[in-house]
Amino acid sequence: MKANTIRALLAAALLGAGVLAGAATDTTLAPTKANAERPVPPAVESALRKVLPQRLPRLGTIDEIRRTPIPSLFEVRSGTDIFYSDAEGNYLVHGEMLDTKGQRNLTDERVEKLMAIDFKALPVKDAFTIVRGNGKRKVAVFEDPNCGYCKRFERDLQSVDNVTVYLFLYPILGPDSEVKSRNIWCAKDQGKAWQDWMVRNEPAAKADDKCDLSALARNIEYGRKYKITGTPTLVFMNGSRVPGAIGAADIEKLLAAGGK
Repeated sequence: MKANTIRALLAAALLGAGVLAGAATDTTLAPTKANAERPVPPAVESALRKVLPQRLPRLGTIDEIRRTPIPSLFEVRSGTDIFYSDAEGNYLVHGEMLDTKGQRNLTDERVEKLMAIDFKALPVKDAFTIVRGNGKRKVAVFEDPNCGYCKRFERDLQSVDNVTVYLFLYPILGPDSEVKSRNIWCAKDQGKAWQDWMVRNEPAAKADDKCDLSALARNIEYGRKYKITGTPTLVFMNGSRVPGAIGAADIEKLLAAGGK
């Protein structure tokens, strides 16, 4: 049996067990954190960028190729989707890599890092602000006006003082969410219109047909890019995000932890 065939069969067997041997060049190295920090050989990067899109067009654009702790197993990133490949692109794994000794999910950690939002880079021009007290503490929130959890969250948020809230309208729950978001965005006092609806169930007046709604479309695009899949989603100054409605006490704790 030829050496290439033996290597392919071995890789397939290891793939079934959740481990991929890949190219033979690094098989003498043990899996280590240091291995993950080594540069990717240019020949490997070139091969993967060429072979994988040809064989798997749905993979999308390859944004980055990195080593992993496992020798000859390479991380292939497309957006925030993480794959693992051997050096030749013959085998591709779409799943989680676990550090069993350290009890860590390396894939989740990587995705979380990729999806971290730079608070200073938030497109705040596409949000409106609600300021309470001195406004020194800051948080950004993505919300849908038809989201029941958002309404509960907004009622709890009323008791949080000395905060600036950047409110991104994020209408993902259907056509009526788009209508309500349009009316609130186009209101003369957006913050009041928002709180009138979310806290007091008083709907905003119908929007002027000439109102520029491009910000709402950009919010949807931004949310898709960063995989904001539910509302409310909170983003704090340290880039951490919290999905779901949380109470005032938890908001206070997170503002204290994430406001630096």
